[in-house]
Amino acid sequence: MSQVTIFHNPRCSKSRETLALLTDKGIEPTIVEYLKNVPSKDELKAVLSALQISPRDLLRKKEAEYKTAGADDLSLSDEAIIDIMLANPKLIERPIVVTGNKARIGRPPESVLEIL
Repeated sequence: MSQVTIFHNPRCSKSRETLALLTDKGIEPTIVEYLKNVPSKDELKAVLSALQISPRDLLRKKEAEYKTAGADDLSLSDEAIIDIMLANPKLIERPIVVTGNKARIGRPPESVLEIL
């Protein structure tokens, strides 16, 4: 199996549940606390490609930063949305599990099993 990486926020219950699910399956993923170690633009683009979703689909729309950062502007380009996520990583949906060229958002946590 390819290396498994989880983009993790330890304060998020779904993120903790997804990490526990992985370790219960005997998988010791590389843990990226993306709020402390923000991914590069290329890394975020690679994750989006693996998820096969648009940047807007990765936004956490209920966070206060969604409006204050201007992410609610529907005319923004994908590049602009990515830039907003990198400047405000709290807006990146979590957790994200990546293995090889596949990724899943752990909502619900069991959805990551599809790529393992």
